[in-house]
Amino acid sequence: MSTQYNMWRDIPTNQVIWGDFETGNGVNGCLSDRSLQAIKAQARRELEAEQKALEQMSLENQAAPPEPKEVSLEAAPMLAVQGVYFHSPLLGPEVATYEEIKRQIREFLFSQIEEDKAIAACLIIQTCNKNKEKVNLCNETLCKYIENIVSNPTEEKFRKIRMSNKAYQERILPIEGTKEFLEAAGFIVQELPFNETTDKFWVFPEDKLSDLSTLEQLRDALVSAEPVRPQLDRSVRVLLPTEAASHTDLPAEFFNLTAEELKKEMQQRASAVERSMVLQTKAMRDRQELREMRKYRFTLIRVRFPDGLILQGTFGTYEKFGEVMSFVREHLQNDWRPFFLNLSSGGKVTEEDQSLVELRLVPAVVFNFMWDLSVTDPNLDDNVYLKQETLMLLQNMA
Repeated sequence: MSTQYNMWRDIPTNQVIWGDFETGNGVNGCLSDRSLQAIKAQARRELEAEQKALEQMSLENQAAPPEPKEVSLEAAPMLAVQGVYFHSPLLGPEVATYEEIKRQIREFLFSQIEEDKAIAACLIIQTCNKNKEKVNLCNETLCKYIENIVSNPTEEKFRKIRMSNKAYQERILPIEGTKEFLEAAGFIVQELPFNETTDKFWVFPEDKLSDLSTLEQLRDALVSAEPVRPQLDRSVRVLLPTEAASHTDLPAEFFNLTAEELKKEMQQRASAVERSMVLQTKAMRDRQELREMRKYRFTLIRVRFPDGLILQGTFGTYEKFGEVMSFVREHLQNDWRPFFLNLSSGGKVTEEDQSLVELRLVPAVVFNFMWDLSVTDPNLDDNVYLKQETLMLLQNMA
């Protein structure tokens, strides 16, 4: 039995517990004891079969890694995960691609203008404009407009904004949401005399000077508003060993490079590895490795439990390892119990404040779950791991 090359972190393919994105969805209710026992029995049988196969494998049979193969979406049934999906608390539990969720967020924010124009405008400014520096400059300018009025309410010049003014044209006009913001502040558009002709102005009416606190609240809302971004969906799945072992490829969304570019780079790196080891210091090699890791956008995390079941989730490469620990904990029956996540080499990962790319846990990794046995409770069964709501993802397979 030969060991096939894989991009999973220090784990040969025949030891990888990868699996299928296409498991059944959970249903309402709880797993029956019979269903639960059937799932555990199946996982145990598959785990025993896998361990027996591994025992028969010798190091002499391990082959050199072949060239990396191009990932094709036509091979979707064999992918470890069908894609990278996102959601937004504003929109509910539905998931979609990043661009689709971003489009839905934009539509939702604009739909809220009639209900609460002030808050909607603040969120649109922060969310629907790409250039962060221009957004910051726009915010500073809008705040300055308001502060001038609040500090000098009797000065008419501070209550007028000429729309042909260079600062307005460059800082305010190109930014989505500014028109709605000025309207929410109380400004109205008027044509006024200017340089022997007329020009359009945003004008803050004199009769609104009695309620300057509303202006200040709007300014504070603009400063404190956070952009509404699509949130990476974990795409949580629970897998059995057999389906997991046969699904090891990652979809194209995981990479910053195309599959062809990645293949070419890996070939070049393989041909130069011996020379690099001689000519580079360890620090130089570490920096080079980190640069290589940054070619990945997401990482697929799998946690293998002693009963053979595998918990899977998708993470951004710059998320902290603590997010992985929290993800595992929220799916445990006894979520208060301390535990460890061990690499296949046996080492524990404990640096919760470091990112996954810093820890070289990209583009995919398998952990082995282990309770921290220094904390025990005689009333607990050490063989109980995932909670029933999570196990329900496997109910259709029992």
